[in-house]
Amino acid sequence: SKYLTKAGVKHHVLNAKNHEREAEIVANAGQPGMVTISTNMAGRGTDIKLGEGVAELGGLHILGTERHESRRIDNQLRGRSGRQGDNGSSRFYLSLEDDLLRIFGAERISGIMDRIGIEEDQPIEHKYISRAIENAQKRVEGQNFDIRKHLLDYDDVMNRQRKVIYEQRKKVLRGEDLWTDVNEMIEEIIDDLLSEFMNEKENKEEWNLKGLEDALFKQFNIRFDLVNFGQSNSPQLSIREFIIEGVQKLLHNKENEFGKELMDYLMKVIMLQAIDTQWKEHLLAMDHLREGIGLRGYAQKDPVREYQREGYEMFMEMIARIKMDVLEKLCLIRIQREEEVEEIRQKQKQDYIMSRGEDVPEPKTVKHEGAKTGRNDPCPCGSGKKYKKCCGV
Repeated sequence: SKYLTKAGVKHHVLNAKNHEREAEIVANAGQPGMVTISTNMAGRGTDIKLGEGVAELGGLHILGTERHESRRIDNQLRGRSGRQGDNGSSRFYLSLEDDLLRIFGAERISGIMDRIGIEEDQPIEHKYISRAIENAQKRVEGQNFDIRKHLLDYDDVMNRQRKVIYEQRKKVLRGEDLWTDVNEMIEEIIDDLLSEFMNEKENKEEWNLKGLEDALFKQFNIRFDLVNFGQSNSPQLSIREFIIEGVQKLLHNKENEFGKELMDYLMKVIMLQAIDTQWKEHLLAMDHLREGIGLRGYAQKDPVREYQREGYEMFMEMIARIKMDVLEKLCLIRIQREEEVEEIRQKQKQDYIMSRGEDVPEPKTVKHEGAKTGRNDPCPCGSGKKYKKCCGV
């Protein structure tokens, strides 16, 4: 368009920015002297009628500046001319620096040109060149076909995960078995921590009870004295029950403090927040996995199976994060009185002032200097009236 404008050639540009006039522009492309520039394939469904005298001049002429990855699009572009028996022609001008030829056929085409003996400034017109370009397009079409063929397999992985998450979310919204889910979360997380710090196959002296205490405090905000508890020859099962009862007792105490209705509401809100937050992060992580999974083919591995395997592992890790997030917030949550909220606001205000390097203002007592005006004395304002009849009213 820039070169045509510079040469003074009137033309129209179709670039998907002029939807209202696009069909009209395409329909008038067959008028005498009409030049229309289109990005990729445009005007399908619109009949281009040749203007008066255009058929005698050769009809509509198509100029292509690049081959598309699909031969179907090239044929559709050629088919815009010579419709219904009208005259028409088409011609494509290509460069070996085009993406299609550079990636899929440059070396082979260059070898053919060397064997034929085509000079650098000579137009490339040979059946071998055309065949090499067609083969390059076939390779691209084959790759795109493989991508579409496996697309359903990739989507099926996400669809199964989506069904699990949405079903769990609907269950929370209905408020069904919230305490049952919470108790299962408690047992699963505690079992994971016990297997990490107290392996059954190890000797009792090798148990990392101090590390387990720190991990439990970080997760549930409860400080368990497991070092002394473990010295009483108690089996691991007893320690498990001791921890589970401690966490359950904390949550039931909160229910007694808040009330059953408020506790159920808090559990529902916290669960929904955890599910939504972790699910959004999981979707982003799965997109990143999907973008690079094709490279596994270079390691002689099936990309679809690798995507299924790693996607399942990432999904289970997301479920574990949801459980940990829910229990952590449930154990930390508490109701603040209005007085506590006001104290926190005042402290935040003072901290903000101190962070700016300013001194916290201290309350000052207002003192009136000078003699006190009597009620029957003349008013200090100068009105001539008594003070009690003027400003002292």
